Amino acid sequence: MGLGPRSPHKAGRQFPIGGKRGRGAKGSGRPPRGREQHPRPPADRGSEQTQDAHPHLSPEALEYFRQALSALKEAPEAGEERELMVHNVLKEVEAQALALATNRTGSEMLQELLGFSPSKPLCRIWATLRSNLRFVACHRCGVHVLQSTLLQLPRLLRNTAEEEEKEEEEEENGKDGSLETLEELVLGLASEVCDDFLFYCGDTHGSFLVRTLLQVLGGTLLESERARPGGSKSSETQRVIAREYKPTDFEVPEAFLNCLQNLSSCFLKDIAVFITDKISSFCLQVALQVLHRKLPQFCAYLCNAVIGYLSTRSSSAAGSPLLLFLRDQTSSRLLEQVLLVLEPPRLQSLFEDHFQGQLQTLAAHPIANFPLQRFLDSISTPELLSPVFEELSPALEAVLAQGHPGVVIALVGACRRVGAYQAQVLQLLLEAFHCAEPSSRQVACVPLFATLTAYEVYYELTEEEGAVPSEHQVEIATARTLGEVTVLGSLLLQHLLHFSAPGLILRSLGSLTGPQLLALAQSPAGSHILDAILSSPSVTHKQRRRVLQALKGQYVSLACSRHGSRVLDAIWNGAALRTRKEIAAELGEQNQELIRDPFGHHVARNVALTTFLKRREAWEQQQSAMAKRRRILNSVLED
Repeated sequence: MGLGPRSPHKAGRQFPIGGKRGRGAKGSGRPPRGREQHPRPPADRGSEQTQDAHPHLSPEALEYFRQALSALKEAPEAGEERELMVHNVLKEVEAQALALATNRTGSEMLQELLGFSPSKPLCRIWATLRSNLRFVACHRCGVHVLQSTLLQLPRLLRNTAEEEEKEEEEEENGKDGSLETLEELVLGLASEVCDDFLFYCGDTHGSFLVRTLLQVLGGTLLESERARPGGSKSSETQRVIAREYKPTDFEVPEAFLNCLQNLSSCFLKDIAVFITDKISSFCLQVALQVLHRKLPQFCAYLCNAVIGYLSTRSSSAAGSPLLLFLRDQTSSRLLEQVLLVLEPPRLQSLFEDHFQGQLQTLAAHPIANFPLQRFLDSISTPELLSPVFEELSPALEAVLAQGHPGVVIALVGACRRVGAYQAQVLQLLLEAFHCAEPSSRQVACVPLFATLTAYEVYYELTEEEGAVPSEHQVEIATARTLGEVTVLGSLLLQHLLHFSAPGLILRSLGSLTGPQLLALAQSPAGSHILDAILSSPSVTHKQRRRVLQALKGQYVSLACSRHGSRVLDAIWNGAALRTRKEIAAELGEQNQELIRDPFGHHVARNVALTTFLKRREAWEQQQSAMAKRRRILNSVLED
């Protein structure tokens, strides 16, 4: 989920797509490898560090762990030598765990070393850190070590009983009699956090520990919680990227789920703080995502508590008091997550009680438009879509002009999902982008949608207000290079290509010249439009072939592009033998160029270009056999 501030949108020459947010630089990369294969451990300073409230990691110790990590990475993946090396290194880690965890470079190495650790050594390291929990959890480096320790559980919980027994036999007698198990350590950590829940959730660093603990207790890792989209992107673009990440589930003991419910009950004691405090609110948002997947009834109970609290605050003259919180920077973030996890009946009643009659106002607001998008993303019934569409559809062009295209795209996505109002919303989009009339302009809709630009702006026309729109000039359109494809424009076209009748979009794509379609395929965002053409069940084989035939003569350029090569692979995977011959023949003319290119040589390998050029008959037999296997597999999957 995006966590940065929302910036007011500035109008530009095209429909604005949102303010930009930067990202801080990450920590240093992998340290250089030392020359020694088996580094010597540093002098024992454990007793001195125990007495020091702020333990210091000596340069010698830091160099030892750097060399040890490098040696482990180069060692074979299995074997007695590796096991002995891991055992020795982790023994040293245990002695200096606190100093490592609170050192910037040391904490990064410790996080990597934890990935090599079996269960028992990890428990000892964990026990050492837990004795200083508040200090480590609120330390800017230490908290990430605690997170990494928790995130080892999916790997360690998969260990078989035989592996655990082997670990126990290898441990020295008498040293592990009082050592807690992984399950006990996690439950103990949860108990300590629960006792001081408000403190840990409200601390800038401690909140990371709470969020990771909630995920581990629920057996669900939310990738969007750890993802940090790179570059300078708009707020809405970052949300699109974050929503593409899928959670990963793993098995956990029943006691973990019981503990998750108990820990989540702590939110109810200070619900006002978790709604209004920025840092604490993140913890509640993660809890709702995990509970929605693992304890949906308790998730609904928590959502009702949030909505009930907000609905009873000071009333607003403009409508429900809940609307005030939709406009607030912090509480609107929480409400976004609430809207995403609500069940359809509760979403329907929320609309009727609070949102109805206010959608256009919310769509125009610089903050409230974001929870409105999540509301639209959650619509799954015609009964709810119908009143929402009737209220919001007349304002589509105004919403685009205000710089909130995410609202329009979310509405189009709802029409795709529910299977209703598809023709109506497409007509409204044509009108909003000024390409509905005259009808000759409709064939230009794809470049306009992709770049989120109105017809006059895209083709640099000067038309007086009230004048009759000019006819579309095919010569001008074919001579113009394709504009920059936006992420949101790409998402809009992907939705439209999955409509039940995408004929107009396909005709517009078919009108693009070879270089224009090549530019679309080579674009990071535009390449996904080609993916939609290849994957949409609404696009027939004949329609698909008619659009893609413009790429003939462009295959080499496509193969030598980062994103274009991925598109060419997708085209190849779905192509018939005749089409594969055409592609291979064109690529074969530039075989040396492909082999030298970092992307092209992968395409040449996938196409088996060397075999095609030297042993054509063997290549055809190979391709025919692969096509037969694919048909058999598809028939099995369909059954």
